[in-house]
Order: sequence, then structure tokens, then C-alpha cells
Amino acid sequence: MAVTHVNEDEKALIEAIRELAQERVAPRAAEIDHTAQFPWDIKELLAQQDILAMPFPTEYGGVGASELAIVMAIEELARCCATTSLILAAQQLGALPIMLAGTDEQKRTYFPRLASGEWLAAFGLTESGSGSDAAAMKTRAVRQGDKYILNGSKRFITNGGLAHVNSIFALTDPNAGTRGISAFIVEDDFPGFAVGRVEDKMGIKGSQTAELIFTDCEVPAENLLGREGDGFKIAMMTLDRTRPGIGAQALGIAQGALDLAVSYSKQRVQFNRPIAENQGIQFMLADMATKVEAARLLVYNAAEMIDRGDVSFGKYSAMAKMFASDAAMSVTGDAIQVLGGYGYMKEYPAERMMRDAKITQIYEGTNQIQRLVIARALLSEAL
Repeated sequence: MAVTHVNEDEKALIEAIRELAQERVAPRAAEIDHTAQFPWDIKELLAQQDILAMPFPTEYGGVGASELAIVMAIEELARCCATTSLILAAQQLGALPIMLAGTDEQKRTYFPRLASGEWLAAFGLTESGSGSDAAAMKTRAVRQGDKYILNGSKRFITNGGLAHVNSIFALTDPNAGTRGISAFIVEDDFPGFAVGRVEDKMGIKGSQTAELIFTDCEVPAENLLGREGDGFKIAMMTLDRTRPGIGAQALGIAQGALDLAVSYSKQRVQFNRPIAENQGIQFMLADMATKVEAARLLVYNAAEMIDRGDVSFGKYSAMAKMFASDAAMSVTGDAIQVLGGYGYMKEYPAERMMRDAKITQIYEGTNQIQRLVIARALLSEAL
């Protein structure tokens, strides 16, 4: 697919990321999955190449990349290793509340070290009893003088326990529903901050997912993002903007699975000919490729809408995430089928791709929630 609206510098960066992913990331992917250890060497590699700086403005030490360039970068990394792509996606997710609602002083405090990769970021919205229903959160924040005191916990947090900068959402007015939720920047060395259980996951095993616990956690009042009660709005604005990144992750996984299936089908000989010559295999590959390309168009379109400031992008962001993640599950499943028994074995990456793809249907809003977002947008539009 031709993309003409990324500038020449961004085109060069994406090409460099593609080569880097193939040469440096792909050889590590199976080991990262097997050991289930966060790949600090890969994180440093992304930092050294200014890939982690892409989401941050140049005035704070970032690259100032377009959203389209960011999703293309995530796609290229996910094509080789979903865990690696999540390092970039999570850095943007954790920092975006500060981008949207932070003061200049807050941005100057945190963005340079996030852009350099010295610090990692995390986004803390989900709780054990509060997933899709964010308004059901129980974490409380009470103002005491020049501090807020946080009590509660967050669950399933990407980069949990690794991130120094955590965008945390808590109730400041438990009687106000979603209007009682506020957002805070919580550093991992604040008194009362602790890491609970680290999850053992089905996929994206090299990405650490953990519980965050706040026990009389002291947060300076100046670390409030926006005003009290702005938290839910900040969270939803963040997720609307980062869902194309999850779509891009799913897209990259699907593209990698398609590449593998096409290559294998040309090499695997049965009944004295490559299986690629069988119409049944050809039809599977055609359907897989069509789903991948349709997902790419949706993801790139949503990113472009964000870049040009189109206020209606939320519906298309949800479409991109929903369709691309559903496509990734379908395509990775078909890739395993094309590979047959070998696809079921860890000798080939197809089974890892399928395990990695599943989470894209769940996090940053399940696909059932995406369908609700899309339907509500449709029904609210003037006829």
C-alpha cells in the first residue's frame, strides 16, 4: 500500500525500523517468548535508534513523529515480535495522559527521560473488579494538604513494576460516578507504591504485566493531571488515540503470519508438488492477504484522521482496533493450518503469533466494547 503523506524523514525511519526488526529483533523473538523476561537489550536498541522518542514532541527531546508513522513503526516491530512492538505502544500509552492534560512543567519533568528511553511509562486504569466498566474502580485519592493519598490497586498493567512514570486513575469523589475520577502521575519510588503479582500470560510473554498496589501512597498535588474530575475524560481520550496502535500491533502480527504461510507453502512439497499449487491453499492465502490489507487501510486511516485533527476519529479508531485484532486471530489460525503439524510446534513461530494475537482482542477495550463505541457513534450521528 502506497503511503504518500508521511514525510521523507519518516519514510527513512520506517525503512530503518523494518531492517532493524528483521536483523536484530526477529532473531530474539523466540527466546523472549520462551524465557518470558522483559528484553532490556531490545528496549535499549529502540532507545538508541530514537524509536521510543517518536511519540514525544521535539521541544521535549522527542522526534515528534506523526501518528501514522508511529503505527507503521509498531506494525514493523510486531511483524517480527509482538512483545517488542508493545514497548513502543506502551510508552505512548503511558505518556499520553500527560501529553493531553499535563502542564508544561510536567512535560518538561517527564518527557525528556521517557523520550530517551531512560524511563518507561505505564497506564493504570484497570482493576480486578473494574475492566470494561472503568467507573467501577475502587482506588481512592484523598487530598491532604499539598499531597494526595492514594489507596487501592491496579491490575493487568503493562510495564507494571518496570515503569518509573505511571499514569494512575483514582476516585477523588466517589459519589460523582465517572465525574469523580481524577488522573495522577505516580512515580515508582513514591512512598506507599508497591508491585504485587506479576502475571504469567498466554502471549506477549516478554512484556511484564503486573499488579500495582497503593497503600497510603503519597502523590504531590502538582502531579494531578488537569483538574479533579477530569480523569475519566483523559482516560477515554487516551484510549481513543492509542487504539490504532493496538490495531497496528495486530496488523503486524497478521502480516508476519501471512509472510510465514506464503513462504512455507512454496517450500512444503506434498504429492510431488509444493502445497502452494493447491487451490485450497491458494484460497486461504488470498483470504488472509485480503484481511491483512483491509486491516492496514483501517489502521492507517484512523492514524491519519488523528494527525489531521478530525474530531470523528473515535469511531474509526475503534473500527481499526476491532477489525485488525479479529483479522489477526483469523490469519494466525489459518497460518497454523497451512503449516499443518509444524504450525502447532514451537519450532515455527506460527503458534507464538496466534498466542500473541489474542490479547489484541482484549486490551485497550475488548472488541465487544469497540462494537458498542462504533454503534453509539453511528446512532448519534444526524441522519
